[in-house]
Amino acid sequence: MEKLIYIIMLLGLTTMVACTGNKDTTKHDETRIVLKDSVDSQGVQRMQPSKMEQTITFKGKDYQSFVNRVPGDSLARVKNDMGDVFVDNTITLRLTRGNEKVFNKTFTKHNFSSLIGADFMKHAILEGMVFDKTTSQGFVYAVSVSYPQTDLYIPISVTITPDGKMSMVKEELMEEIYEVDS
Repeated sequence: MEKLIYIIMLLGLTTMVACTGNKDTTKHDETRIVLKDSVDSQGVQRMQPSKMEQTITFKGKDYQSFVNRVPGDSLARVKNDMGDVFVDNTITLRLTRGNEKVFNKTFTKHNFSSLIGADFMKHAILEGMVFDKTTSQGFVYAVSVSYPQTDLYIPISVTITPDGKMSMVKEELMEEIYEVDS
């Protein structure tokens, strides 16, 4: 339940941030599916698959964004401090313009290992990816690598340019910003 609330809050925040963008150059038509996590007969927990499709207008052109999260049963399992076992996820991001493929990649948490410490990675899963906003550089997606069923996560921003190049940066957590100001 806590994970579902976290996902809804992340999606709500993302929608709110996306809606503050330039109305003249950004249009969003989206479909989202959110389901409850499941536990199998061996007690292994996995997040339900989710798909998010939307049309984004950027500089007068329509792009189709498709984000698909599925449990990666072939990936290494993650165990928390209480001994609960979780299946990690893969997330496929596909961005097209008409019939032209702009970007297509399947991510695992290891794609973000250059931004995240090894100790955190050992106990974390790739939780989610959502479209955030457009900038002059391109399409920005918010990514969350987290400890399963907790509020501990590392936010990452992935930017895809209109010609399909990708860049990633680790975002600051709100707590880190407030600690610096104090």
